[in-house]
Amino acid sequence: MGRNLQNGERLRPVDLARGHGLSTQAIRNYEEAGILPAAGRTPHGYRTYTPLHAGALRAFLALVPGHGHQTATSIMRAVNQGAADQALRLIDESHAQLLDDRRTLQAVESALRDLEGPGASEPEPTAVPGTDGTFIGPLADKLGIRPATLRKWERAGLVRPRRDPQTGYRIYGEADVRDARLARQLRRGGYLLEQIAPLIAQVRAAGGLEPLEAALREWHGRLSARGRAMLAGAAGLEAYLHERTPTRA
Repeated sequence: MGRNLQNGERLRPVDLARGHGLSTQAIRNYEEAGILPAAGRTPHGYRTYTPLHAGALRAFLALVPGHGHQTATSIMRAVNQGAADQALRLIDESHAQLLDDRRTLQAVESALRDLEGPGASEPEPTAVPGTDGTFIGPLADKLGIRPATLRKWERAGLVRPRRDPQTGYRIYGEADVRDARLARQLRRGGYLLEQIAPLIAQVRAAGGLEPLEAALREWHGRLSARGRAMLAGAAGLEAYLHERTPTRA
């Protein structure tokens, strides 16, 4: 690596920054974060970069759209520390998360189809004796969330449990369980509570599923864009890895 850093033309921070619409401070910040290899120094202490640093910057900027700034930073830091296996593991984790998000979307679409079906419903998690509903604890366990989350969703209008007249406990009926399941899936898809509330309100109204269908189409588009961005990021990182360890003739 040392040989590669020394060979080739010298570049100033402004030379790296100018081609990507960045500030010279951003270049220095990237170096300090480990995104770029350590810069050389002139006898007067000025930073000097090489085409290898430019390759690192290109790789990082290619990784960010698909993996996010934090993960892209971790990937580049691992590569620059000589831990390529760690970098590849981070990439694998991002792809696994994308696959999980696709499965989540599929589950939401399945739930939508169930909602559209005549009389379709899902079984209650744990029925409250003498009622047609379930308490907050069993429902939270079934959904894999905390009871506090269900209470927050209630304040946001996502679920509307009734109260037991004797104990004051919340009781979630069949429609509440359906709404909670949809809320959980949409939250996993990255939607905010204020975005989910009108969708669920439409689900409650007969024939009001169009907004949810539009949200799912948008979700499909985001996942596809992320998948393609990951491909571009992989190409950028591979080019940088090749620069770091050029094939010998």
